[in-house]
Amino acid sequence: MKRLKRLLFILLMILLTGYLLPQHLSMPVKGATKESYDQKSFRAYPWGSSITHKGVDIFAPEGTDVLASTGGLVVFTGVLTKGGNALIILGPKWRFHYYAHLKEIKTKRFAFVKRNNVIGLVGTTGNAVGKPPHLHYSIKSMLPLPWKKDESIQGWKKMFYLNPVVYLNESCN
Repeated sequence: MKRLKRLLFILLMILLTGYLLPQHLSMPVKGATKESYDQKSFRAYPWGSSITHKGVDIFAPEGTDVLASTGGLVVFTGVLTKGGNALIILGPKWRFHYYAHLKEIKTKRFAFVKRNNVIGLVGTTGNAVGKPPHLHYSIKSMLPLPWKKDESIQGWKKMFYLNPVVYLNESCN
């Protein structure tokens, strides 16, 4: 019993530490500015086969460096139907940072990356084929956030997605 309590205490400390780490986000596309993305695209509806847009598209020339917006652990690299070449980084506050439509992935799964490390190149893979090159960037929290039932198109899923535009605008100031 003592061993279980100790293990639970250690686990709680790890979880708390991850949540308390500061999240200093930077622009994930080299050279991008506020004019590189639509300020109102987060939760835009309807949005193709995704129904609701759960991130922001940052437009840049194909092959532009994609940078880690925050430090963290790369938990996924691979090819997805909608996202094409994509990767996910688990960052501070237990948030997943999703990067999609990459021309090329420049990191490996389970690598630790620092903020502003090159992790890929802007592309048009997945459901971005035939569209202007861009990075789809979204932030998903492991901890649910408050939400109002009447404003949610996809119900409970809404409480996990954060508006990346807010963070990107802060990083541009």
